[in-house]
Amino acid sequence: MPTAPKNVFVLAFANAQLLDVSGPLQVFASANDRARGLGLPLPYHPRVIASPGGATLSSSGLALLAEPLPLPQEPCDTLIVAGGWGVYEAARDPELVAWVAARAAASRRVASVCTGAFLLAASGWLDGRRVVTHWTRCEQLAEQYPQLQVEANPIFINDGPVWTSAGVTAGIDLALALVEADLGRAVALEVARQLVVFLKRPGGQSQFSVTLSLQNQGGRFDRLHAWIAEHLDRELTVPVLAEQAGMSERSFVRHYRADTGQTPARAIELIRVESARRLLADSTLPIKRIAAQCGFGSEETLRRSVLRALGVTPQAYRERFASIAQP
Repeated sequence: MPTAPKNVFVLAFANAQLLDVSGPLQVFASANDRARGLGLPLPYHPRVIASPGGATLSSSGLALLAEPLPLPQEPCDTLIVAGGWGVYEAARDPELVAWVAARAAASRRVASVCTGAFLLAASGWLDGRRVVTHWTRCEQLAEQYPQLQVEANPIFINDGPVWTSAGVTAGIDLALALVEADLGRAVALEVARQLVVFLKRPGGQSQFSVTLSLQNQGGRFDRLHAWIAEHLDRELTVPVLAEQAGMSERSFVRHYRADTGQTPARAIELIRVESARRLLADSTLPIKRIAAQCGFGSEETLRRSVLRALGVTPQAYRERFASIAQP
């Protein structure tokens, strides 16, 4: 007798992030498409749920047609809590928090995508566990819920029956990992290929957060960052940078760190890594040449910096992300 599809409930709410919902949903739907094409039983029954159900407006303005919260007697294999700007209001709803706590206890596994970790944390299900959320909210999550072990870099973390993922598109990575746990690596890899994504992307979310964080701090040093990007082969010392910024060295160091959260030396290294990352993916330049062009001085210095920032070596990064054939 065929096994019934496993219920996968994705919990949404007003002002949820659309991709937090649709990304994981599509992974499970694609796993079903594969099974359907092979004449196999469907492994999943993915469903969007919300309180009270019906049209639920996402933060992008697109409404999700959600089912009401399922009754206690309805089995749940996997509960996934989406994130988005509305999660903070959702986490202050005692009835919803209590429902999440009870439903999670009755599920085989529970997961959060992005800032969905705040709602899952409010339910108590993350207490004492290793967790991750969107890179911009890791400190906030750790401060608000000190009983959690918040890690800023992983794309997703599995701690017992609980899974948490980094920001937005990381929900796809998490869902692929769930499919791999259920159906095996070969099936998950097939689904990933169908979606044109990596089964497990290299590096952590810090590879995406660094440049974004330097750009999102009010714009005081945007011109300096543009100048740095054009002069990476130079010796970019604090006196040189302070002169470009029109500040004294002491004032520059103080204001730069306050505005960007990085020391000038660390920011320079990260900008160099960002430039090297693009050249590794989009050019056929030898790695030694890239090291010189980006101001690392040596291939070994480039290797150490890329490994520290991205979690992979330059050669491994090139092999996975190259957009043109390598000679």
